Amino acid sequence: MMESERQFKVMGGHVAHDVCDYIASMNAERRLDIHVGCDSQNYKKYTVYVTTVVFRYPDNGAHVIYRRERVPKITDLWTKLWGETERSVNLANLILRECQIRVKQIDLDFNADPKYPSQKLISASAGYISSLGFDSKAKPDLLMAAWAANVLCH
Repeated sequence: MMESERQFKVMGGHVAHDVCDYIASMNAERRLDIHVGCDSQNYKKYTVYVTTVVFRYPDNGAHVIYRRERVPKITDLWTKLWGETERSVNLANLILRECQIRVKQIDLDFNADPKYPSQKLISASAGYISSLGFDSKAKPDLLMAAWAANVLCH
């Protein structure tokens, strides 16, 4: 992962932090679960991806850090959504490799309802994530990291 890809901001903040340093400091304070997610949004000439880390305090709220990335517009839905999966997996692997912390869940901003186009990617994405030893969830389950990414995309 490039140095710029390791720079995350606190939701509502402006200062960038190294994601692993930040996770280590948060984990030192108290035990928590880590959820990772990504969402994307197309604009006129570009696509924005927001990748999030949610620190879930059991029965006591959550804290969010994120990374926003702007790329040339991706018009193919499969490619755009697979980019969300790749970013989430890359981050979960980084956290495992460098922080020695296993992400509790990767949130997929895909809907299990067949009337939504994203439903077509759930099987491929969930299978890929599972093959790497991570758990994933999709809508309609509670998806804190995907929700935060969605909010920060707009």
